[in-house]
Amino acid sequence: MTEIASPEKASVGETLLAEPVSPAEQSAAAPSPIAYALAATGTLALEACGGASGGSTPTPAPTPAPPPVVPMSSAQASRFLSQAAIGYSRADISSVVASGATGWINNQFSIARPQRFWDFLVANGYNAAANMNTVAGFDPMMWSQLMGSADLLRQRVGMALLDQWVVGIDGFGGSWRAFAMAAYLDILWDNAFGNYRDIMEGVSTNAAMGLFLTFLGNARANTTSGSIPDENYARELMQLFTIGLYNLNMDGTLVLSGGNPVPSYTQADVSQAARVWTGYTYAAGGGATPDRLQLPMIINAATHETGATAFLGISIPAGTDGATARRLVLDGLFNHANVPPFVSKQLIQHLVTSNPSPAYVGRVAAVFANNGSGVRGDMKSVIRAILTDSEARDDSQESSATFGKLREPVVRLVQWAKAFGVTSPTNLWPFGNTSSSANRIAQGPGRAPSVFNWFRPGYTPPGTTIASKGLVAPEFQITSEPSVIAYVNYMQSLIVNGAGEARPDYSSLTTLATDSAALLAELNLLLAANQISAATIAQMKTALDTISIATNAGILNRIQAAIVLVMASPEYLVLR
Repeated sequence: MTEIASPEKASVGETLLAEPVSPAEQSAAAPSPIAYALAATGTLALEACGGASGGSTPTPAPTPAPPPVVPMSSAQASRFLSQAAIGYSRADISSVVASGATGWINNQFSIARPQRFWDFLVANGYNAAANMNTVAGFDPMMWSQLMGSADLLRQRVGMALLDQWVVGIDGFGGSWRAFAMAAYLDILWDNAFGNYRDIMEGVSTNAAMGLFLTFLGNARANTTSGSIPDENYARELMQLFTIGLYNLNMDGTLVLSGGNPVPSYTQADVSQAARVWTGYTYAAGGGATPDRLQLPMIINAATHETGATAFLGISIPAGTDGATARRLVLDGLFNHANVPPFVSKQLIQHLVTSNPSPAYVGRVAAVFANNGSGVRGDMKSVIRAILTDSEARDDSQESSATFGKLREPVVRLVQWAKAFGVTSPTNLWPFGNTSSSANRIAQGPGRAPSVFNWFRPGYTPPGTTIASKGLVAPEFQITSEPSVIAYVNYMQSLIVNGAGEARPDYSSLTTLATDSAALLAELNLLLAANQISAATIAQMKTALDTISIATNAGILNRIQAAIVLVMASPEYLVLR
């Protein structure tokens, strides 16, 4: 494979692949047509974008008449799917054009999961004793869901939830780690269209989270030894998963006192909350099989703190059993005023735009607080509100300097696979661990390096226009000159060769390849929602026209080069 050489100068957030790369700089050997096409285009500036468990059951509302289908063009449908789907094909674009955004969302809500993560591992024999102390099966399991499943919206929302409720397989020990992760991910994916309170409950009793944030085996304070309960989960449950560091208005803006943000909790609150997360242990003994990892953790009364606990207005009387204490804490946090804006803003950031307006956050947060039928935390209503909001669907945002987001590397990879029908006939899905920033895409699903994920929601690349405008660009935290070059090189290899048995199908593009303008128009629509400018397309066309199409091999070279060029384009990388 011909690699793309590193540019001598580039500023992350300002320019990617800032210099044209000549064939001589790439290799002493003759360059491939794709490498030549990349070199010929030079590079373009990348200016980045900038059931409710705690309440009573409401009386069911009358079934409303279905909303009218709002007509969408193919470009609008592609843009919508870029926000809503983990990846999509030309047929999916046509489906959205036919049904409208709301109709497509409702259809996605009705799709049952074709296979759970746990069931994939069992069905493919990864529960063999030889795999006890390995992570065998984990990467194929992830890619089989992301690339192979038809529930495109659930996969996208599941990944957004995993970006917030982080557990990374490389961050905890023990046996059967792939199965531990499978059980954890099934909680997020199963409840992606459920209620946020149920996510809180499922995660809080899951062994993988117990291992990752070290409260499995957590014991109450010992006055003799001076030991105190582990505080990891108590802190992150508040800081990262529910209420955040500071008090928020309903529109996600900070509550200020004397011009300063007001902390939402204190260290004393963490210490009190940690008492609740004591006594947690496996539901069954023995680890010869992975089965106990699928069971919710239980509470050992002998090591659980039973003294009175109080924090953030939550009061737990002395002698309260562990399960009841957990319910009181989770209900209290779930009903905290911060939860609707805190959760809503992060979901918007993962799906639509890094810098949503306060009005956008406020509209979605209001739906989180009450779905219209008195239910708090209804994920279906929240997802629908995010994706159909006027700010998300406003086509004029495509020219905005503050709207949009850098596409996550994993989403880019899966989009390519979905667009070109990648399958894995024997379920090997041999893409492996893609976390390396030196020769992969700098992100791997389920492999976040810490509980703070691959990138933080408030990250701003320093010394950039983004920073000077007071904006955030979370995904730029894993973006650098080397990582961009690695991404282009890796995608070039996949686009040309596939990954083992997982290979793309470009047959739908064959008849277009003789007309490079038509080929680029199709790829611009399919991959970039027509957001690549005419000037950029003209550069690409000039490069593609240097590739002979006198043979079938030449036609395929032109198709592959066109896909690489589009997926390396800054106007593709930034979704608006």
